[in-house]
Amino acid sequence: MPRNQTKIEFIYEPIQEELAKVEENLRTLAGVCEAHLTGFLSHILPSQGKRVRPAVTILASRFHPNSGGAPVIMATAVELLHIASLVHDDTVDGSNLRRGIATVSSLWGRNVAVLLGDYVFATSATWVCDTEDVRVIRRFSETIMELSSGELMETVAAYSIEQNYEQYIERIYNKTASLFRTAGETGAVLSGIGEMEVKALTDYGYNIGMAFQIVDDILDFQGTEEEIGKPVGQDLLQGTLTLPAILLLKRYPNDNPVLELFQGEDREMNSKRAVEMVQNSTILAESYAVADQFRDKAIDAIKVLQSSRERESLQELAIYVTDRRW
Repeated sequence: MPRNQTKIEFIYEPIQEELAKVEENLRTLAGVCEAHLTGFLSHILPSQGKRVRPAVTILASRFHPNSGGAPVIMATAVELLHIASLVHDDTVDGSNLRRGIATVSSLWGRNVAVLLGDYVFATSATWVCDTEDVRVIRRFSETIMELSSGELMETVAAYSIEQNYEQYIERIYNKTASLFRTAGETGAVLSGIGEMEVKALTDYGYNIGMAFQIVDDILDFQGTEEEIGKPVGQDLLQGTLTLPAILLLKRYPNDNPVLELFQGEDREMNSKRAVEMVQNSTILAESYAVADQFRDKAIDAIKVLQSSRERESLQELAIYVTDRRW
């Protein structure tokens, strides 16, 4: 990697033109919508996100010759689906901030947030229909089901300690990795590549998505509010049991602040105590080890693909996901 490039600039270098088209699509949507939607969409669409999911879609499409038009359309749909899910997640969680920016529900209320999320969900579906690929449309629909199922799983299990590692893995697949999987799979399908390569890129998407969410859960204990854009320990305060908390409960089954917090006892103090116990143990290292296993599986999955600049970007993206602080 050249010295004057950041890691993310190096990763996105082969697909700058396509990513710019995705950004233009998002800006255009905010500008051509009905007048009463303009302010809402202008708030959520031109975000400062890294656009990791559309990048996976486009990179996955570059292993077989194609016009590039359909993958850009799909990458736009993938990002719109991601944005819609964030609007709904923030509303369900009662979050005031997302990456340091006020959420829709905190600015305009829950009713507006739910309806706006629905609008963006529907908009994403119209874009994916423009690919005119039934397989891709079906996978996209399945992803919406999985995202909703994951959010329901989290809501139903809130403040319950009766959750194990296997249930956690299922939940984070639905909530996060399903969309990463779809990004990889649909980019590959739309390129016209063979089934072996489609499977490789599907597996890559799944595994990088799992690693991404586990690191997100780690940063809720390790990061700062400035880095992660929300208060540290917020997941615990919302009753969400993530991997570090599961490991903490396993290590200290009796005298455990998570137990007390979930029972409604001195929530702020017990959240702070849980964060400190995790930070002062090997739990973060153990959690990173699990994320690294998924990262390595992602990298292994694409070894069957031809060596190229795009494959190198996918490999570096998997590493970047587990090294990030945002």
